[in-house]
Amino acid sequence: MGCAALKVLMELGVEVPAVFTHRDDPGENTWFSSLAKLSAANGIPVYFPENINDSRWVGLLKELEPDILLSCYFRQMIGQEVLDIPRIAAVNLHGSLLPKYRGRCPVNWQLVHGEKQSGVTLHHMVLQADAGDIVGQKAVEVADTDTAVDLYAKLETAAVDVLREYIPMLLDGTAPRMEQDHSQATYFGGRRPEDGKIDWSWDARRICNLVRAVAWPYPGAFFEKDGQRIMVWESEPVDQDSDCAPGTVLSVDGDGALVRAGQGAVLLKVVSHEGGDPQTSVDPRNLFIQGQLLQNQD
Repeated sequence: MGCAALKVLMELGVEVPAVFTHRDDPGENTWFSSLAKLSAANGIPVYFPENINDSRWVGLLKELEPDILLSCYFRQMIGQEVLDIPRIAAVNLHGSLLPKYRGRCPVNWQLVHGEKQSGVTLHHMVLQADAGDIVGQKAVEVADTDTAVDLYAKLETAAVDVLREYIPMLLDGTAPRMEQDHSQATYFGGRRPEDGKIDWSWDARRICNLVRAVAWPYPGAFFEKDGQRIMVWESEPVDQDSDCAPGTVLSVDGDGALVRAGQGAVLLKVVSHEGGDPQTSVDPRNLFIQGQLLQNQD
């Protein structure tokens, strides 16, 4: 998202005196483009603050005398001293239609909850996360089969449109400013790999929403089988009930393994052992047996 934003700013002829970002984490599955590399390739100084609110970075930002401070998925909470620096505004690009889905991981949470519509919001930053006045928004439709990567790509395109429209308006003082309806706000925190655990008592659609919300390159949904963690990368809800207990393998064929859920059934189409990914998937016919009960082990 930061790369998309920087490209828009350069396209608009907006001067970018500096970029502040995080270093790539060797322990993180880095599937996104490098803002640091893109900035350096265009002669823009790049800084990697451990805490943007430290006096060193506050002093540098004041020296730069920015008109606008633009945050795009910045991973640190920005303090008031920094927010007060830009002459015009400190704004943030958020991956939901605020006031819904404030906080971390909005793309994943929206898929977990089966939302049919998402979007991006450009808003003024305040000390409370994602609670500032809205400059502009753009909605996108969410398909039932969209994964987090699919939805992120849609939001990236929407973000480009929003920035092209509203950055010039912010600079010339004509941008709208709308207070959020805080009574409608929802907030969600960060997610951990452990949050991908499947509970077979859930209905089939809920399970499949979790699978697509954390599908590769995210950590993945999983369950336990014979003491081993099985990762689920692709699934499909099926309108089929039975008298079997949730977690029972109803059938195994060329399409995958059909597992009883709390309501309906889930067709497991792409699975792997723990540590694997869709490219190292295993044939469900070699992993599941009809009538087998799959359990989540605490």
